[in-house]
Amino acid sequence: MSCWLWKETLALAEDYLSFCSTSPRPASAPPSESAAAMRSLAQDMETQHQARFNSLAQTFACKCGPDPCANLRKVMEELVGDGQLNWGRVVSLFTFTGVLARQLREQEGRKLGLDPGQELGQGPGSCRGLAETIADYLGEEKKDWLLENDGWEGFCKFAHSARQVNQDSSMKTALFAVAGVGIAGLTFLLVR
Repeated sequence: MSCWLWKETLALAEDYLSFCSTSPRPASAPPSESAAAMRSLAQDMETQHQARFNSLAQTFACKCGPDPCANLRKVMEELVGDGQLNWGRVVSLFTFTGVLARQLREQEGRKLGLDPGQELGQGPGSCRGLAETIADYLGEEKKDWLLENDGWEGFCKFAHSARQVNQDSSMKTALFAVAGVGIAGLTFLLVR
């Protein structure tokens, strides 16, 4: 097992999920270049497909039962069910999980009567639990793919390319179209 890859994936996932579920968004700098890249690309993707991600996360939160992490695992497997993992799908996975973390946090806060910014515990739907699920899947099961694609350094290269075409929205749309297949997979999984 590539323990360092799992740890790096966990740190990236924890940063992004914490970033998404904290209100207002933290002004703190991301802990790494890959964290900064994930924040940027996933937020772009969420903005571009906001209604769809919110709807998918709401459906998931209603159907996932007491252990969202186990069901998130099924979503990840469906997302790459055709065996075609790519950076766009990875961003899609992070984006979906960020929206889900925010919704689960708000849902739990309402149940407990907490203020929106108040800290929650470490239950199954916590950012830590969701981040570990992502790390287990990407950092262990898909570690060969990550290593073949230069790990999170390769992701930074992908993000750099995406930022370079930021001015050309048709190019950026093309980069995210690959992820759209993943979003469609999520939709299929959640509505069946």
